[in-house]
Amino acid sequence: MVAACLTATPALAASDVVPAVEADYAAHLEKLFLDFHQNPELSFLEVRTAAIMAKELRAIGGIEVTEKVGGTGVVGVMRNGDGPVLLMRADMDGLPLKEDSGLPYASTATQVDRDGVTKPVMQACGHDVHITALIGAARQLARLKDRWQGTILFVVQPAEERIAGARMMLEDGLYTRFGKPDYAIGFHVTSDFPSGTLGIEPGTVLSSADSVDVIIPGVGAHGASPQMGKDPIVMGSEIVMALQTLVSRQISPLKPGVVTVGSFQAGNKHNIIPDKALLQLSVRADDEATRAKLIDGIKRIAVNVGRMNGMPEDKLPEVKVGFESTPVTSNDPALTQRVRSAFVAGLGEDVLYSKPRESMGSEDFSYFIQPDLKVPGAFFWVGGTPRAEYDAAAKGGAPLRPHHSPFFRIEPRPAVTLGTQAMTVAALDILKK
Repeated sequence: MVAACLTATPALAASDVVPAVEADYAAHLEKLFLDFHQNPELSFLEVRTAAIMAKELRAIGGIEVTEKVGGTGVVGVMRNGDGPVLLMRADMDGLPLKEDSGLPYASTATQVDRDGVTKPVMQACGHDVHITALIGAARQLARLKDRWQGTILFVVQPAEERIAGARMMLEDGLYTRFGKPDYAIGFHVTSDFPSGTLGIEPGTVLSSADSVDVIIPGVGAHGASPQMGKDPIVMGSEIVMALQTLVSRQISPLKPGVVTVGSFQAGNKHNIIPDKALLQLSVRADDEATRAKLIDGIKRIAVNVGRMNGMPEDKLPEVKVGFESTPVTSNDPALTQRVRSAFVAGLGEDVLYSKPRESMGSEDFSYFIQPDLKVPGAFFWVGGTPRAEYDAAAKGGAPLRPHHSPFFRIEPRPAVTLGTQAMTVAALDILKK
């Protein structure tokens, strides 16, 4: 059934979707977006946001809603006869940043994080757009049930910023409790694209990401008698420098990879050699083979630096890959082409925009479409920067407002409406009668 569906005719015309979404934004979605923006919540703590999403899905009618999936996750199931199962995903968590966007509706929220510390919170990555657009798409697809058949899983995912929420939902039985989808789609708003544009490409669109801790035991001593100890700061420095050879000398120059040392912690006094040091790394790759090679290389370097410094075998550096890790996100070529065609048919050819990747950002949407699950996926981008600001930045003016920055902001109306329209026309095509 999947193969037959992928060779179907071009997307149904969706000219009625555009004005309907514009009207719904003015009547309903704008208020919802502002609420989400002004009341963000941190990863794993999205209790209020999840409750609102569940309430909104139930209010549409014809959607079976389950809460607390994988923690605070919400799943809405809309059934409309026999046909494929489509997963539509939106993430909802904010970031521990104090908003400095200059917006009149800027967040002033604070929240006690899981570490017990009260932190400022803002939607510094646009997840407020994602969840608002998911509700918008659900409302449209409920209205247009005569145009499609099958089942839609509306997945409201927690903790994307900790790249853990998708995995937690799967471990909590997402695909066994609600049915394994035939396809999965999702999007991310981006300040790197101008408002009113969509970007979608086949193949690798986002890198893997692994949080790696390197624990380096040492032997403490007085700074005046270094020969009496084993200095973990020196060992850590040797590891840091040796790690640079992983990408430059052990990975093909045609294979992207990054090993960033984000934290080096050791000691607390000028003249004391400590007995332990800690490195915290961010490791990224564009394919699973390179990812594995980088992780293996980190372990090899760390252990052998310990040996080189005379540490006993039971006291060698230890490498731990953290819970906050995610695989490569790779778009299925056939589904990507089909969704792209649906965008053109429903929203016009001018809506498409393309630019080279400039970073190795990551997303845990990848867990939903891992190769062993055999769920084709398509992940796309929705522009969020006003065209005038975007063009000015390209000419050397004020830079774009980056994600994960206190200054981040996007243009909400075109981002929410286009995200809603894109999800809707893609679903209408994938699930067409």
